[in-house]
Amino acid sequence: MSQLKPLTLTPFTTKEIKPRGWMRRQLEIQAAGLAGNLDRIWPDVADSSWIGGSHEAWERVPYWLDGFIPLAYLLEDEEMIARAKKYIDAIIARQRPDGWLCPCDDKKRARYDTWALELISKVLVLWYDCSGDTRIPDVLYRAMKNFDHHTNRHLVLDWGSARWFEILFALYRLYDWYHEDWILGLCDKMAAAGVDWRNVFEYWQYKEPRFGPQAWGLLHHVVNQSMMLKSRALYSRRTGEDPEAFANKALSMLIKAHGQPYGIFSGDECLAGTSPIQGTELCAVVEAMFSYETLLSITGNPVWADRAEFLGFNALPATCSPDMWSHQYDQMANQNACRIIPREVIQFTTNKGEAHLFGLEPEFGCCTSNMGQGFPKLALSAFMKTDRGIASTILVPAAVTTEIGGKKVTVELDTRYPFRSTLTYTVRTDAPVSFPLSIRIPGFAKSAKVDGKSAPVGEFYVLDRQWSGETTVTLELEFSTEMAEGFEGMFSVKRGPLLYALPIGDEWHRLEYEKNGVLRKFPYCDYEVLPTTPFAFGFVSDKFELVESDPETEYLFSPEGAPVALETELAPVEWGEENGHCKAVPESRKATGKAEKMRLIPYGCTNLRMAVLPMIE
Repeated sequence: MSQLKPLTLTPFTTKEIKPRGWMRRQLEIQAAGLAGNLDRIWPDVADSSWIGGSHEAWERVPYWLDGFIPLAYLLEDEEMIARAKKYIDAIIARQRPDGWLCPCDDKKRARYDTWALELISKVLVLWYDCSGDTRIPDVLYRAMKNFDHHTNRHLVLDWGSARWFEILFALYRLYDWYHEDWILGLCDKMAAAGVDWRNVFEYWQYKEPRFGPQAWGLLHHVVNQSMMLKSRALYSRRTGEDPEAFANKALSMLIKAHGQPYGIFSGDECLAGTSPIQGTELCAVVEAMFSYETLLSITGNPVWADRAEFLGFNALPATCSPDMWSHQYDQMANQNACRIIPREVIQFTTNKGEAHLFGLEPEFGCCTSNMGQGFPKLALSAFMKTDRGIASTILVPAAVTTEIGGKKVTVELDTRYPFRSTLTYTVRTDAPVSFPLSIRIPGFAKSAKVDGKSAPVGEFYVLDRQWSGETTVTLELEFSTEMAEGFEGMFSVKRGPLLYALPIGDEWHRLEYEKNGVLRKFPYCDYEVLPTTPFAFGFVSDKFELVESDPETEYLFSPEGAPVALETELAPVEWGEENGHCKAVPESRKATGKAEKMRLIPYGCTNLRMAVLPMIE
């Protein structure tokens, strides 16, 4: 019988992992905000064709469920769980007798983009892991059997072709359940029918950004890039190939040509270069996070956890309002204003001028529905199973409870990392039990100590011992502040897992209106965010002083909530605006006034900011 290569690190489920501290609070904010209420306010979810309504019949409900389901279960919110079940029940009830699962007229199946099936099948596995719903194996079996027949007659189209590997999550689980060879055959058929991303990067045509309507393309669409990073790693479970080789190659090429200081490549729809005023789509951020979490699970290489954390602590919160009731389609490293840019002006590669506004549905609704998966899946990646024990993988406050050798074991991480450098683990067992606890030492650290003993950074530090009763383990990290040279010789500042930026005072202007039958009304209206303080500064030196604080505020990821800052000297420079936004580079790098001490705060805590500044000449 054919076999699949096992995972190096196996994810726990919401049955075992519980968020704690600031991570739980962030999930509560999300639940009270846009992602937690789309089924109440947004027709594409509330009246979706997936549940018998008249609105969108493709990706938006599956995207929303992909974040809402783990959010509901991580918070143990019975009302939210019931709302999720309503959608799952409706989707299952509408499965066709032959197994077809998506809301599509039978006569239109041949041209239906089955990306929606790839996505909903992954969501149904997630629902099964959270709920234990015994209907799911049969529902997926019939859906995949139908799809196997469908792909004998019809090629996988468009988005489904670019994202073919996403269906492997469901097919691998199906194989674990049924062990039938046709399931692995469908895996291979999808690999043959879908985009071979290895060839795209072997014959790389997208080094330079392209602008205007003719520049759009599936092969350099930023969300496809974020997803495909895990493509060969996923398929390596079938082929046995090196799971990291392709991801490393593709990521290095993307970062070199399009990298941004907040940890991902640009793509204001399509790949957009290294300028700090080109955007990155929110969908790309959460999908890259999930790709990195998947790569971590498959390979066990802690560098993928570093990358997932960096996006989760910086890019993700920066592109959402502090209350998570609004989001941007595109964020920018240098974002001194969020004004509507005239349509005749080409700011982004293909997106319109409102793509960087905060709101319900700026540009397209994919990010509205997809934004919700970022934080819950980060929390779900806090711990993973090793072959004999437990690994602390993403260093957010959380607890995991499981059984090892028939003994109940709980490992809890109490920390304010990434804003502080101390992490405290408490291991509790109901009887003596031996197992290894593997603690990831982030590669961001300059040095680390576990219970006072030096530990190598960028690796797992393994404590293989007998545990009994309650035991505390302390990890102390040391970070250094670094300036990284980037676009046109300008600099960004990082300390450990955080990017820092100069915050700009902001004033939020509500835009309440109706468009295409969809109402924007507070709290889910749109906003222009206008500056109240200057943006045009440069670094005077490379010296920084760390300042820690404990602000009392409702939102951690906000200018007022930032619990850490870097003080440095900045001087004003001549730096103009164009079309309501700062130019890519200043006119001059000479000071136009006296230097003064100013504070940079974590990028994820900013709404308006300058993260890339020149050095004063």
